[in-house]
Amino acid sequence: MVTRVLVANRGEIALRVIRACRELGLSPVAVHSSADDGSPHVAAADAAVRIGPAPAALSYLSVPAVLEAARITGADTVHPGYGLLSEDADFAEACRAEGLTFVGPDTEALRLLGDKISARRFAASAGLPVAPGSEEPVSSAEDARAQAGLIGYPLILKAAAGGGGRGMEVVRSPDDLEEVFTRVRAAAAALFNDERVFVERFIGGARHVEIQIMGDLHGTVVHLGSRDCSLQRRNQKIVEEAPAPGLPGDLLDRMAEDAVRCARRLGYHGAGTFEFLVEPDGRYWFIEANCRIQVEHPVTEMVTGVDLVQEQLRVASGLPVGPVPSDPSTRGCSIECRINAEDPDRDFRPSPGRLTEVVLPSGPFVRVDGHIAPGSVVPAEYDPLLAKVVVWAPDRPGAIARMERALAECRIEGPGVRTNLAFLRDLLRHPRFVAATHDTALLSELIPGGRP
Repeated sequence: MVTRVLVANRGEIALRVIRACRELGLSPVAVHSSADDGSPHVAAADAAVRIGPAPAALSYLSVPAVLEAARITGADTVHPGYGLLSEDADFAEACRAEGLTFVGPDTEALRLLGDKISARRFAASAGLPVAPGSEEPVSSAEDARAQAGLIGYPLILKAAAGGGGRGMEVVRSPDDLEEVFTRVRAAAAALFNDERVFVERFIGGARHVEIQIMGDLHGTVVHLGSRDCSLQRRNQKIVEEAPAPGLPGDLLDRMAEDAVRCARRLGYHGAGTFEFLVEPDGRYWFIEANCRIQVEHPVTEMVTGVDLVQEQLRVASGLPVGPVPSDPSTRGCSIECRINAEDPDRDFRPSPGRLTEVVLPSGPFVRVDGHIAPGSVVPAEYDPLLAKVVVWAPDRPGAIARMERALAECRIEGPGVRTNLAFLRDLLRHPRFVAATHDTALLSELIPGGRP
């Protein structure tokens, strides 16, 4: 049974997991780098271990350091959160070899779905529509050019490993192929220590829709509805909502059935997300699966009433998946905005520093998942996410109005620190977002070249 949980992460997701542990009567343990000494997640845990200096490679990504922290604190379980080691099959295997319960799917699922090429193959074998692309890695620009001859331009080159929207780039012309191939392959090697790249047809002007699933160790897999994550800057999500608006219910039902069928065929357990692109004519394509909790999980929690992190811990304990709503798509609308320490006027450059003023919103049906307070330091070494503001309302216009009000209440200030708050408020007012006709191309149209 799960009793003492080491949270192998930092920031808001570490604090989120610690709170879930508290409500379940479990003992949480934190790890932290020297840059995060005194952080809220450290103060909130029953015990904390400094595992290295500020660079993540020497602390949060150090498997021996994390395992040693589990050993000396008597943890029996490891929750990896999202990012960092959350989808690292070798880390999950090392945890289990140490007798630790890893909160996540087994290593077979992590390896199969964590590799985008094998995930595409498996999804196709389960009957999911997969975008045209290469069945194997392309080893050279000429190999990529041959694939382009089969699927046409524009195309997208993607790293086979990793995730989070990194390691991918669109190629719109044959003249650009060699340069982009070299760049993406180098990024894949640097980011994921895996230089394999594959080619996929670029599906522009599409909606990015996710299906949240949860499976247990007894063979049950359920879905908890859809999310729309189409507002992205350089493949990084900024605004998410549940359920996905402006799409036919039967289309979302088919996508959910596909996700559940694929996961059940794999014997998947734990939280997972199947991601799709939906074209204007209603055709949809599987693009990848994420074997972890998502940054945007709160919007699903708000419309379903299901605590996904607690469900992860329950499933890891061997308990069956709890009851879920019979129709997760009908209980109002929830929207999440990611507040980042970045400067929209300087190409969204990260904006680290010490915060002197932090005022976060409150009021009916407003939730803030964050880890900042006056005096908090925003380190330069990590993701610039400061907080996630999440709202719920009975309908989508009400949720948009509530989010506008919530963002207007936010004040996050510090010498040299800029945030994307004003940019988020502008997005909420954009006519295409209000009308739910937005797609993944909207932000690139608003900020050509990445600049407003």
